[in-house]
Amino acid sequence: MPRQFFVGGNFKMNGTIKSTQDIIKNLNDAKLDPKTEVVIAPPSIYLLTAREALRPGIEVAAQNVFDKPNGAFTGEISAEQLKDSGVTWTLTGHSERRVILAEGDEFIARKTKAALDGGLGVILCVGETLEQREDNKTIEIVTKQLKAVAEQTKDWSKVVVAYEPVWAIGTGKVASTEQAQEVHAEIRKWLASTISKEASNNTRIIYGGSVSEKNCRDLAQQADIDGFLVGGASLKPACACRIPNRRKMLLMLS
Repeated sequence: MPRQFFVGGNFKMNGTIKSTQDIIKNLNDAKLDPKTEVVIAPPSIYLLTAREALRPGIEVAAQNVFDKPNGAFTGEISAEQLKDSGVTWTLTGHSERRVILAEGDEFIARKTKAALDGGLGVILCVGETLEQREDNKTIEIVTKQLKAVAEQTKDWSKVVVAYEPVWAIGTGKVASTEQAQEVHAEIRKWLASTISKEASNNTRIIYGGSVSEKNCRDLAQQADIDGFLVGGASLKPACACRIPNRRKMLLMLS
């Protein structure tokens, strides 16, 4: 059975009530491909606004989740609280949190497990820096990040892996089609050898890193690229990306 195409929009720390409502209106009015799963991740203060206004079939993700169910953790948010608010997904492991907030592989793995145990789907972000790529350590780094999660959970049925080369996020640079497919294929191979053949066949591996209407067509045709995690482009005016054999889907989510 083919893997369902997945498009996520990560708003990061951007937007207002008005701009979020405008994006939601465009999404609600859009003719989305029913075979494509669409998830948006607004800032946490707008999660309820998004969930209450979005039409059924479009899901909402948090940009972060904590690894504890409750307690004296000022500023954090739990999987239970997200689930209670109708939020069904969360991001973990985004490079901005790995780098700026010094979140390590083990902490990200615990957060991923907490989210899965709490009934959420997880968009697990992995990726290498430019220095690591130039040192030919891409696969080593990415599989190390994945391995930390595998040590916490063996059930990957609700995990979407997002490969985001750090050097391509928000820079305008993008991995070539060949570079992206190579890493995605290696991730799928790792899933087969470390988790299970079933996980390898069924886990969606999406690409993030300066995705735009200009490069999405070629990327989406690759055998192991199952969608996109769009960052800043998800805040721009709506445009459609026509992908051969993938039908027409909304890529830019505003």
